[in-house]
Amino acid sequence: MEKTIDLNCDIGESYGAWRMGDDDALLDLVSSANIACGFHAGDPSTIDATVCAAAKRGVAIGAHPSYPDLAGFGRRSMEISPDDVESGVLYQIGALTAFVDSYGAKLHHVKPHGALYNDASRNEPLAKAFARAVARADVPLTLVGLPGSALLAAGREAGLATAAEGFCDRAYEPDGSLRSRTLKGALISDPDQCARQAVELASAGRVQTLCIHGDTPGAARIALAVTAALREAGFTIAAPH
Repeated sequence: MEKTIDLNCDIGESYGAWRMGDDDALLDLVSSANIACGFHAGDPSTIDATVCAAAKRGVAIGAHPSYPDLAGFGRRSMEISPDDVESGVLYQIGALTAFVDSYGAKLHHVKPHGALYNDASRNEPLAKAFARAVARADVPLTLVGLPGSALLAAGREAGLATAAEGFCDRAYEPDGSLRSRTLKGALISDPDQCARQAVELASAGRVQTLCIHGDTPGAARIALAVTAALREAGFTIAAPH
């Protein structure tokens, strides 16, 4: 039986003169891309160029909405009502969709960024607000989140396709949550260690997609090691249908 796993990356996170990550190198290796929508990173020109590059390569394009937190790169929890989160997420999906449509591509999935991802994983009202926003986009979209999270449960309740996600470059706590970035060892930057973790996660069968953060130091080298290890383990790397 063929084993398939999606490999995604968070990209398009440059802003103005501030450059972030090696997006072109990552797009040559991954099957899906989560593109920043302007609230935590990604100015209009960066979004345009990133969508164009992904579309040319046939990489599945996803929206990567966040809290409105440019100064904190979307990694700070914010006291925002579920209704305002819903509106903000729908706004970001709509902005990215305009660029995607202009290249004759289709938006494939939505994955929250940073603190919004973590908060929606355990906060049911927030998770439901996020899922409502995705459903209101009125196109078939897959909602990406942590396995067993409130976010994926809310997505299923809203009638959305869902994809459980594992992380190649992040450490986990015993309960399956991601280790806080404020703690030592939260980020894994050694390509071989990331590759081993990717194969372990894929082989366990609980996730359909694996993430590499575009802002992780050496992200392109990590992606090379991960793709090689997954293929050696018998996996085909492809976006979910």
